[in-house]
Amino acid sequence: MVSTTPTRVFVARLLGLDVFDPLGDRLGRLRDVVVLSRGTQGTPHVVGLVVEVPGKKRVFVPMTRITSIDQTQIICTGLVNLRRFEQRGAETLVVAEMFDRRVTLRDGSGDATIEDIAMDQHRSRDWFVSKLFVRRGHSLSPLSRLRRNETLIIDWADAQQGPHTEPQAATQFVANHEDLKPADFAEALQEMSDKRRFEVASELQDERLADVLQELPEDDQVEILSALDVQRAADVLEEMDPDDAADLLGELPSAQAEELLQLMEPEGAEDVRRLLEYDEDTAGGLMTPVPVILPPEATVAEALAHVRREELSPALASSIFIARPPLETPTGRFLGVVHIQQLLRFPPFEALGNLVDKNLEPLSDHAHISEVARALATYNLNSLPVVNDAGRLVGAVTVDDVLDHLLPDDWRAHDGEAPIRKLGGRIG
Repeated sequence: MVSTTPTRVFVARLLGLDVFDPLGDRLGRLRDVVVLSRGTQGTPHVVGLVVEVPGKKRVFVPMTRITSIDQTQIICTGLVNLRRFEQRGAETLVVAEMFDRRVTLRDGSGDATIEDIAMDQHRSRDWFVSKLFVRRGHSLSPLSRLRRNETLIIDWADAQQGPHTEPQAATQFVANHEDLKPADFAEALQEMSDKRRFEVASELQDERLADVLQELPEDDQVEILSALDVQRAADVLEEMDPDDAADLLGELPSAQAEELLQLMEPEGAEDVRRLLEYDEDTAGGLMTPVPVILPPEATVAEALAHVRREELSPALASSIFIARPPLETPTGRFLGVVHIQQLLRFPPFEALGNLVDKNLEPLSDHAHISEVARALATYNLNSLPVVNDAGRLVGAVTVDDVLDHLLPDDWRAHDGEAPIRKLGGRIG
C-alpha cells in the first residue's frame, strides 16, 4: 500500500478526527499523541496515538500501525489492542502535558508557551516532533492570556523545556476538550498525573468542574476538591447536584465538611445537610431533593416547559411530582406523579391534577436500596417519589442513582466485567 501521508502534520488539527481501518470502518476518534523523549540527543519520538473507541474507552495505537494521516482522517491497519491505555513512565502526552508548557527561547528573546506541536515522518517511516507553535510571553494569569502576544513557529531545538515540576496552564487542553461530555472528560483526567489533573481542574469553570467531579471515583473527587481554595471548593459544591455533593462531603473529615457547608449558600447547604442525615443505603441517602414539583393547578404546557430545562437529567425529566404548596422539599401534601408520556397525550391547557397516577405508591425516605431497586424494576420507571413520615415529598430517587450505588466503587476505572453488588439476597 502506498501511503498518502503528508510529511508534516500539526497535532491540534488532528484532534477529534476519526480513525478508520483499511475497509473504511470507523475504529474511534483521536484524543492525544504519545511521544518518547530522546533526551538532549534529538527530538521526541512519536510512538503512538490515543484513540477513543466505542464504549468511551481510550486505547493505544502504535504509529507502526498508522498507514495514512491527513487533515480529514487517519487510517490504520485495523489491528488494535483494545486494552485500556496506560501511560508508561518515560512517555508524554502531547495534548494533556505539552500544550501550555513554558519554554525558554534559545535566541534570548524570552519565554513562550506551546500551543501546538508539529510532527514529521522521516524516511525511516518513524515520526518525530519537529516544530513548536508557540505564543511569546508567559503568564498563568487569565487576564494576561487575553493579550494578543506574538505567535511563531520554531524548531524543537530552538526552545529549552522548563522543568516538569513548574506550574503549567491548561488553556489549550480545556479548549480542545470542551466538546467532551463530563464523563469522558473525567476519564481523560484519570489518565493524568496528580499535578496535571489539579492544573486542568483549576482551569475549568465552577459548573463544568462540578459536572466532571460527579463522574470521577470518590478518591479522585476528594483529592481535587481538597486541592482547591476552600471558597472555590464551596462554590463548586454548590454547582453539584445536592445528592452528589452530599456523597462527596461524606468522604471528607467532619471538620472539613462543616467548614465547606458554612461557606455554601444557606439554601444549598440545607439541602445537602438533610441528605447527610440519611444512611447511604436508603432512599433518602440516594435521592435528589430538587425534582420537578408543580401544583395540581399547573397545566400540561407549564410542565413541558419545566422538563425542557437543559440542566435537568433525562431520568428526572421523565416525571413531574404533584404536591400542595410549599413546592420546595419537604413539600405540602404529596398528591402523585404525572409521567411525561401523559403530557404528550393531553392538550396544553389540561390541569396536571387530572392526570395524576394515583396507583404509584411513593417510597419511604428510610426504604432500603433493595426496595428502591425492586420498585423501579417492577414498574419500569426512571424515577420514584420519596416521602417522609408526614406524607410530604422530600425528593426523588432515579435509576442512575441506584445503578451508581450498585456498581463496584471503582466501576469508572474498571476495564472489563465486574460483579454487581448483592443486596443482601433481597433481589436477584
